[in-house]
Amino acid sequence: MKTFKVTLTKSYIITINADNSEDAKEFSEVFTGDISDISSEIDKKEYNFEILEIEATFNKAFDAEETEAS
Repeated sequence: MKTFKVTLTKSYIITINADNSEDAKEFSEVFTGDISDISSEIDKKEYNFEILEIEATFNKAFDAEETEAS
């Protein structure tokens, strides 16, 4: 079996409750993983936000470069 490094781009639309647009953008960047909400209940209470939905809109692999197995 061969080993590859793949360049992958993913885009999402995040639906989030927050106090303002700047917070909404920041919390969307910080508290999301690969299509999952990684925030804790403490995060939500401390920063006053809630992620309602994460919708995948784009998923594209652009390159696959063979590497030596480690």
